[in-house]
Amino acid sequence: MPEVVFTGPAGRLEGRYQPAKTRNAPIAIVLHPHPQFGGTMNNQIAYQLFYMFARRGFAVLRFNFRGVGRSQGAFDHGTGELSDAAAALDWAQTVHPEAAGCWVAGFSFGAWIGMQLLMRRPEIAGFISIAPPANLHDFTFLAPCPSSGLIIHGDQDKVVPPKDVQTLVDKLKTQKGIKIEHTIVKGANHFFEDRVDHLIELCGNYLDMRIALDAEAAAAD
Repeated sequence: MPEVVFTGPAGRLEGRYQPAKTRNAPIAIVLHPHPQFGGTMNNQIAYQLFYMFARRGFAVLRFNFRGVGRSQGAFDHGTGELSDAAAALDWAQTVHPEAAGCWVAGFSFGAWIGMQLLMRRPEIAGFISIAPPANLHDFTFLAPCPSSGLIIHGDQDKVVPPKDVQTLVDKLKTQKGIKIEHTIVKGANHFFEDRVDHLIELCGNYLDMRIALDAEAAAAD
């Protein structure tokens, strides 16, 4: 798992990249939680998501947003971090140019950034949004949501009340042509303490289902 450094809008960004074994494997970008509350690319959930994608043959990149770790710049309340995520995807596409598609996965603040990236980049075919902070940030930009994906959160989340996530899911489910899978992890708080393994298992099951559907669609063409 090589350490990588690439250029972002505010300077150098530090990341970890797992190359794919096949030339046309999809890309996955993993986005960490809030930089001002200790979020880094080595957050346990971000770390486990990274390897979940790698085990399924993806070319995977996780990185530190500006001002975190060895990444240059300073926290920019989401605007700059979205630009960082776009630069990360650009970099991954440069080193893996024959990718069959792209996914984005984020936890909390990273889920908010990931959903915004989804709106900007039509090549993103799927997403995993863990504990999206629907009560703290505006998600009205998802109009309409361009890709199907998984929204997953805990029923004991005190940071992001489940009712706020449910409101977001209900809004997205009314849109035609996309399918939002909504999973609630019983007993899990915002950080999925003692539930991370189960969380990653559920995310992996969803990803496997989507991979199988894509394979079926390709075989039918």
